[in-house]
Amino acid sequence: MNSLIRFSTRVMRPGSILCRQRCLLDGQASAVVTRFLSETPKSSDLSELVKKDKVVVFMKGTPAQPMCGFSNAVVQILRMHGVDKYTSFNVLEDQDLRQGVKNFSNWPTIPQVYFNGEFFGGCDILLQMHQNGDLVDELKKLGIRSALLDVDNNEQKK
Repeated sequence: MNSLIRFSTRVMRPGSILCRQRCLLDGQASAVVTRFLSETPKSSDLSELVKKDKVVVFMKGTPAQPMCGFSNAVVQILRMHGVDKYTSFNVLEDQDLRQGVKNFSNWPTIPQVYFNGEFFGGCDILLQMHQNGDLVDELKKLGIRSALLDVDNNEQKK
């Protein structure tokens, strides 16, 4: 049992709490039961999460392995612009986080992208801004130079 507890505490999600209770069997306390409970993220906690980096993405899966097409599209758009340093959170690992971020942003879908702690949009907004070139300007405001500017300069030199 102790090895299970040690292993479980290593893989607990941030925000989880450890509860220890005595079980009553036949009216007598006989065993200690350990339970893991996840707290619903508070808006102050989410406010801190979205400020972890210049770019923060709440997505299904991870950047290395997106678990839905929209999350994959966000990852690909960021890659095309050379944005490889950003913080991501896999909402499939925590249903409370998934619902909490939707409530926090008042946006019903995942993925959600935050720039400098401010909600930027979902896949549709990011894609639209990528297509019309506005994403380059938004990244510039963050101090991030879009890799697409380098591609355009190289093509003009040819």
